[in-house]
Amino acid sequence: MEQFDNLVAQPALLTLARESRGWTQSDLAGEMSRQAVGEAVSQGYVSRAEAGRLTVKGERLALYAAALRYTPEMLCRATDTGGVGVGLVHHRKRASLGALALRRVHATLALTRLQVEGITAADGEDHKHRFRRIVVDDLDTPADASETLRLEWGLPAGPITNVVEVLEAAGALLVVRDLQTRDLDAVSQWPQGQRPLFLLNSTAPGDRFRFSLAHELGHIVMHTEPGDARLQEQQANQFAAEFLMPHEIVLPDLQAGVDLARLMKLKRRWGVSMAALALRAKALGALSEWQYRSLMVEMSALGYRTTEPVTFERETPRYLAEVVTRLRQQHHLDLSQTAHLAGLELEEFTEIYSCPSSTPVTSRSPDSPTGR
Repeated sequence: MEQFDNLVAQPALLTLARESRGWTQSDLAGEMSRQAVGEAVSQGYVSRAEAGRLTVKGERLALYAAALRYTPEMLCRATDTGGVGVGLVHHRKRASLGALALRRVHATLALTRLQVEGITAADGEDHKHRFRRIVVDDLDTPADASETLRLEWGLPAGPITNVVEVLEAAGALLVVRDLQTRDLDAVSQWPQGQRPLFLLNSTAPGDRFRFSLAHELGHIVMHTEPGDARLQEQQANQFAAEFLMPHEIVLPDLQAGVDLARLMKLKRRWGVSMAALALRAKALGALSEWQYRSLMVEMSALGYRTTEPVTFERETPRYLAEVVTRLRQQHHLDLSQTAHLAGLELEEFTEIYSCPSSTPVTSRSPDSPTGR
């Protein structure tokens, strides 16, 4: 293990790597013991390593890496982990999501950021973006913030055909992967001096995908520090509703009548769930409270609150896959080398970041987001 003699694991990375796998310290100790021939690793050893009370290098570093399925170099990266606290990470989740699962998601987000940094740094492309903070208060509402952003990004007045394309054109980093929970659709973070990162759950229903992404966009631009969680969630929902369904354009559609057949038709046009459309209709006065509740009861009886009719093909991020292709075609790095840059084993890296060889490679400009 001489190649690792000069590498020393960072305690914070050891913790993040373990939590990203959803493991306790005892789980990790058990996996390390299984991989080590004739040697038992205790939970106490893992605890001391994560607390920085002992040095992890050489053969122990290699064992850690093998057990956690990250490269030794990834476990040795210096990083500011202060930004992975709950207050600075936004997420669209259900109340049933437990603390352990939430830590796993936050750790996955932090490591995804490092993975993305590894491959984009090798590409050397200009990483400018067009995101900015927008203050909301009693006079400037979340809907106003959404309208401002749509105007600044030059989006059309009607439905946005591809939300993922719009955000990537503005310079966002988007990654879709299995977050190992049904209780969270998306999570996002925008550290100072970096590009916004959106992590989207591949198991989330397709008809919630676009709204979840717009919801996270609202958090990113409006919320710069911890606050009233319920209020911030309401504001993010209001932002998303206006971003995807601008009131001046959607209101005539809703005033023409709102029943299940109409909601199915409008779902295809606006690219959001029937439930989101019904809630938008109530918020804009096209449905009374009683009419809305009656509609929700009808949808529940038909099972539509769990699985709605009319399915969407999920929008697919392309930017990072194009970076991987560019590294292969222009920088002559094969997938194994690029996976190493990301600190991942080849199989996991390919599942998350690679793209078919037929994918065209383009250079994205943050100056021309499109809503076509």
